[in-house]
Amino acid sequence: MMPNPMMGMGNIMSMLPQLKANPIQFLMQRKFNLPQGIAANDPQAILNHLIQTGQVSQSAVNSAYQMAQRFH
Repeated sequence: MMPNPMMGMGNIMSMLPQLKANPIQFLMQRKFNLPQGIAANDPQAILNHLIQTGQVSQSAVNSAYQMAQRFH
């Protein structure tokens, strides 16, 4: 059975305010490893670090971007 990318979307949407308010804390609570001093207001720097360290795959990022486009 193929996973449904829209499953749990309500849960993701309910977490969005917390992610926006404090992205570093949100990610660290979910066991992502971020270096001290990374700019919380620079999502590209955070994303680049997660990709470069293998914590997130480029295909996962691409899928997230595609999903986000559906909501605009």
